[in-house]
Amino acid sequence: MPLPDNLRDLIQGQYDQLSPVDRKMADAVLAREHDVLAYSATELAALAGVSKASAARFFRRLGFADYQAFRLHLRGEGTSPSPLARLAQRGGQPSPLMQHLAREAQHLQALSNGISDEAVQSAVQLLLGARRVWVVGYRNGYMVAFYARALLSQVRGGVALLNDGSGEDAERLADIQRGDVLLAMDFRRRTRRVSQVAAIAAQAGAALVLVTDARVSALAGRAQVVFTCPPQEEPVFDSYTAAISLIHFLAGAALGAAAKKARDRMARIEQTHTQLDDLEP
Repeated sequence: MPLPDNLRDLIQGQYDQLSPVDRKMADAVLAREHDVLAYSATELAALAGVSKASAARFFRRLGFADYQAFRLHLRGEGTSPSPLARLAQRGGQPSPLMQHLAREAQHLQALSNGISDEAVQSAVQLLLGARRVWVVGYRNGYMVAFYARALLSQVRGGVALLNDGSGEDAERLADIQRGDVLLAMDFRRRTRRVSQVAAIAAQAGAALVLVTDARVSALAGRAQVVFTCPPQEEPVFDSYTAAISLIHFLAGAALGAAAKKARDRMARIEQTHTQLDDLEP
């Protein structure tokens, strides 16, 4: 059977049949789909946290004799090298700061390749039309969730951070109703709590808008809209540049779609700040 030319289609077509170890390799490869040719099989195995033998078996399960055959197949796909790879080809010596900024640009490029205007419009309609918007994110997803609540609460009322640190997650979950929307952040190292919260919200009749770094997940199957921010790891800490940029854009799009109501709300907020006299001039 001929193999798909597109890397994502090639792996996602077999993802459900892969073992947990193979899925680690699949996630590592998909996270670098735009510059995977710059990595050796050993490097990919190390990034996935699996053995070299496991990596070799993964590429055979995809239908290739070895990793070199996999690379040759991708070259036919026309994958363009990353900015860092092109710089290396020219013999440049980028500074650590320039390397960091180039990686951040790659994060945004990967995001642009994975979302559509239709998904954005669907998410905006859900967020604006909901009775209430509940935002949730644990561990590294918390900062993105906090930012999402801060922006969206300026555009519309009824936006709450479900896990605000008070320990009253259960009380807030009990308030979710049909017509609400759960905006969930799901990033590694992911916690089981997000899936539990999403399941309870779904039982209550709420819609799910998911922002995640997983190419394929059971949680994504429950969502009405999924935004994937592929992880392209830094040496130590993962980057969330793409996720923050996406939330910034979604809030702006919601503001544009509800211009008059949003402006009226923002005017009332500013008037309240004036009454409180709480902000420095």
